Amino acid sequence: MKQRYILCLLITGALIYYGAPRMSIFAEGLKGYFAIGWLILATCVIAGNLAALLYTPKGTDKGKKLKSKSVRKVKSRSFG
Repeated sequence: MKQRYILCLLITGALIYYGAPRMSIFAEGLKGYFAIGWLILATCVIAGNLAALLYTPKGTDKGKKLKSKSVRKVKSRSFG
């Protein structure tokens, strides 16, 4: 799963590397709005993938499942 996050980060980095120099955020009209929106979206993609990569639980790689701790049930006794 971590490979997917790294791949998404690399692809997004490549898109920013090639796309950002060709866009002008100071352009007027629709061209400027598109450039700002595209850069905001790319930033959100990078932030989301970094968060997922950094905060993935350690036991989930290669199909491992996290084992949940069994909870003991306490039987209540009624006195009467």
